[in-house]
Amino acid sequence: MLYLLLATYGTIFFAELLGDKSIYTISTLTTRFRPSQVFCGISLAFMCKMLAAVLIGRAIAELPPMLVTGMSAATFFTTAFVVWRKKPKGEAVKQAESRPWSRVIIICFAAVFFSEWCDVGQITAATLVARYHAPVIVWLGATLALNTKGILAMTLGVGLRKHIPQNRLRYGLLAICLTMGVISLLRIDL
Repeated sequence: MLYLLLATYGTIFFAELLGDKSIYTISTLTTRFRPSQVFCGISLAFMCKMLAAVLIGRAIAELPPMLVTGMSAATFFTTAFVVWRKKPKGEAVKQAESRPWSRVIIICFAAVFFSEWCDVGQITAATLVARYHAPVIVWLGATLALNTKGILAMTLGVGLRKHIPQNRLRYGLLAICLTMGVISLLRIDL
């Protein structure tokens, strides 16, 4: 069982790090709110998303690859469009110290929970559950992997905002999203 836990953790962690837009969402949330509040919200979202993947294991794993790839490309292109259209507001937003914990946690939960359904992490978790019939182990490994990714994204967000002007970050994000959209499209089986 330890092998399956470690395999799930490693597989989902590295799959989620490559081209995952929630890294940008989490980084941005960290520039606005206390990292502890962001972590609580995203951890709850990750736990719920992986629970859904585990519960509907085979259904998610059996989605047509072309549909999943097309949705992924559309998400990246839509994100790039929104970033391009939204004008920067000058300085980075200061931490919202006065907001209640519960409200910040709900904002962070929603930002992560309602994005990226049927992504590579959920499909991988669903496939592992379908193959090994160990939903608790897979859920635990997947949730730990996503939380590790979340901590890295939070660290990245804090560091980037300290050293790079917001306008440059905006264009960097635009370029990354467009590139990931094209890469997603190249993987479609015609």
